[in-house]
Amino acid sequence: MTTNSRVTIAPDSGVPLWRGNAERIDAGRSARALSPRRSHATWRPADDRTDVVTTLEEQAESRVRSLIPLRYQRMLSSPFAFYRGGAAIMAGDLAALPDSGIRTQLCGDAHLANFGLFKTPERSLIFDLNDFDETARGPFEWDVKRLAASFEIATRHRGFRDADRRATVLAVGGAYRSAIRRAARGRVLDSWYERLDVGEMRALLREAAASGAAKRTQVRRTESTIASANEHDSARAFSKLVREVDGRLRFVSTPPLIVPIEELPPDEGGFGDGDLIDDRAAIPGLLSGYQSTLLDRPHPLREFSYHHLARKVVGVGSVGTRAWVILLQGTDAGDPLLLQAKQAQRSVLERGTDAPEYDNHGERVVRGQRLMQAASDSFLGWQRVDRTDGTSRDYYVRQLSDGKASFDMERAQPAGALIYARLCGETLARAHARAGARLEISAYLGARDVFDQAVAEFAEHYADQNDADYESVRAAAASGRITVDG
Repeated sequence: MTTNSRVTIAPDSGVPLWRGNAERIDAGRSARALSPRRSHATWRPADDRTDVVTTLEEQAESRVRSLIPLRYQRMLSSPFAFYRGGAAIMAGDLAALPDSGIRTQLCGDAHLANFGLFKTPERSLIFDLNDFDETARGPFEWDVKRLAASFEIATRHRGFRDADRRATVLAVGGAYRSAIRRAARGRVLDSWYERLDVGEMRALLREAAASGAAKRTQVRRTESTIASANEHDSARAFSKLVREVDGRLRFVSTPPLIVPIEELPPDEGGFGDGDLIDDRAAIPGLLSGYQSTLLDRPHPLREFSYHHLARKVVGVGSVGTRAWVILLQGTDAGDPLLLQAKQAQRSVLERGTDAPEYDNHGERVVRGQRLMQAASDSFLGWQRVDRTDGTSRDYYVRQLSDGKASFDMERAQPAGALIYARLCGETLARAHARAGARLEISAYLGARDVFDQAVAEFAEHYADQNDADYESVRAAAASGRITVDG
């Protein structure tokens, strides 16, 4: 056995920075004594579990108040939508459970809708994790449990038979375990460079269709999703969101989804609430600071000029966090660039993990994303905006639309859901492998399906909890405790 060494533990953790492979494998196996793999099947709410409505209300305190009813509306559209928006609820629940002790960089919100297609800087289309708002270090299994439970909840919503649901959720753990095992046995750099591109995805689906494991309709839907991703770029987004008004390029107002900055009320108008920044003197300074966080030097951003700004509503759980779309122009109106600046707040995982590594939450998001993704947006960076009251807000910035598309579980059949579960499980394992703990995780999981079965059982129990929480929030809406749009 080789004894190559790698950085696996933060320098300030008090643990030696370099550990040999044999020691790392032993550490993974030894973790079973303190946290048996079978123990991950356990779910019971803590005696002091915070009321779920209170958790959501606490999150609302730092968000745009006028958008909170819309957030509740989106979350209450289905139990799965509620789960998507309830990352803070589950983070608190996971933190109350015993864990493996094996820590790595986590996505923090690895549900099935946070995987999808996007273009790399080399213009290849790949499948990967695509949301890192909650990224932080933590026990590896938290991401796996979040993903597995999302498939249990989504397949219940679709009305799958018990056996089909179980097979789909088991596929998450099985694919994760197999992929992390391959990474542990492979070369170090393979973990950093491995990715799933659309060519491989097409080959997998066609092979599955040929063997009868997937229907031809699944292949056609995937091809349609790929085609949609190839069409999504700044030019297309520009044609939908921007119009020329009195000779000036302006975002089209479609409140509450898109609201130009000049239309916002005083208490919601600007990066710093009350500090309207819709002028050519302020924006270049903000963009200049953000540009210094980009990887490429020099960067093409310097060839674009600012034209307009609007607030944008994004996602389900993210509704109410401040998100902005920024209109930039290159050589002419036919050369647009749309950026999204999204507020980065404290990760929901930080209650159950060590002190945050980064003071700036925008930097936390970007660093985590760059580490876990096979390839990241060239325009991915961060910026802190200081307010006149002496406080500040952190943002991360990326392209608004660059080959992005996701797969629709609302139409999924059992065969397609099974394939998608495997893809997500493998992709999550690759992300964790890049973060550095592949040897420890693989040794802990072993070759048998003990962990897979345990996580599938946990997912079933947690889906029941999610249903109960969903009904609790519905009752809060019915009683008037919370206000819901519509």
